[in-house]
Formats: sequence, structure tokens, C-alpha cells
Amino acid sequence: MTYDDGRRTVHVIDEISFELKPGEIVSIVGPSGCGKTTLLNILSGLLVPSSGEVRWHGTSLSGMPARVGYMLQKDLLLPWRTALNNVMLGVEISGDKDGGGRSRARALLDQLGLHGFADDYPATLSGGMRQRVALARTLINQPDVLLLDEPFAAPDFQTKIVIEGDTVRLVRNEGRAVLCITHDVEEAVSISDRVLVLTHRPTRIKSVYEIELEGDRSDMMAARESPHFPLRAGNLA
Repeated sequence: MTYDDGRRTVHVIDEISFELKPGEIVSIVGPSGCGKTTLLNILSGLLVPSSGEVRWHGTSLSGMPARVGYMLQKDLLLPWRTALNNVMLGVEISGDKDGGGRSRARALLDQLGLHGFADDYPATLSGGMRQRVALARTLINQPDVLLLDEPFAAPDFQTKIVIEGDTVRLVRNEGRAVLCITHDVEEAVSISDRVLVLTHRPTRIKSVYEIELEGDRSDMMAARESPHFPLRAGNLA
């Protein structure tokens, strides 16, 4: 991916090639400004790469497939809509073909620890609660693949761990694939099956790490307490 603003040409992304497999969670880590968000914008169809292509089940992709959900770093909730109605936005845009959108939205809010908050407005919710609403909105159309751009920012470590655990539990239980950008090496190791480490701009894949940890991979504290965790995190650092 190359940008040209008329004054200079900036080469952001060099040759990058990788696959995201069904049901797999992959994290991308790399230096600030190396092009991680640009890469997700290309994969989601928001940007057209200067060269190369994105393939969806082997077919060259133009735009975002219906079975992909993209969650940005900011929650971007609509302040005049309740939590439930923010989650419903996705099915309203795509058309609630089966009529089950509202019940799915309530179930997702409950699964993400927001039982009793469906009728609350964003201004009354904490930052962590708003992130969960945004995640439910991303999941409402039942995507096969989730693209997550630093989704687990939270004001405190405990909230961060809970949101990570809720997200991983949901996607693993439902067999969804996840591609997640993070700057947090420990987070990448604890949630992922594989981690891609990128170089400085123009970015390439510097290394790939397969992550094998014992126990329940949806339990974030247990993952961090695994005897293999320090080694995996140390390699990435």
C-alpha cells in the first residue's frame, strides 16, 4: 500500500501474505505507525491496495463480504440510541430477514454481561460497557470473521481481562475467526492461536509465532498463569 499526497510518496505496506483459517484467532503486533490499521482497512474493503489482492475463500475480494464484522478502536455508539438499539443498527441496515434480530441483540448483551442495561443510553454506561455494546453490534449479523482494531482498551486491567475473556469465549464457542490488532504483547499471547509480528514501515511480516498454552483459552487469567506464558510473551517482546 502506497500513499501519494502530491508532495511525497509514502510506502506503508510492503509484500505481506498470510491466511486466516476458520475458527482461528490471530493477533497482529508491530511498531506504532507501521500500517496495522491500514492493513485491516484493506481487508475490510475500505481501502483498495496499490497492488496485490485479498482473497475470500479463494476468490478475489472487492469490498467487504457480508460475513465479516469490523470493530474499530473507538466504540462510535450513537448517543441518541439505547444499548439495544445500537446493537440493532447492524440488522436494520442489512435487513432483519428472519425477524430474530431483537432477541439476538438481547441475548448478546446478556452474554457480554450487560443484562439489565439494554434500555440504557451510552452516556450512562462505563467505557468497558460501551465496548461490549460495540462488540455485540459487531456480532449481531453473525459474521464468520471478526476484524478487531485494538478492541480491548479499558480504564483498568480487571475490566480489560473481563472483556477479553467474554470476547474470546463467544468467538471460540461459535467457531468464528478473528484477526486482532493489538499493541499489548501479553494480550496477543493470551488470546491468540498465532501472532504475526510486523516490521517498521514499509511493513513486512518479521516473524510468526504459534501460541500453545494449556487449559481453557477463554480464561485470560489462566492463560497468563500458564507456565509457558512468560516464554511466549518474551519471544514476542
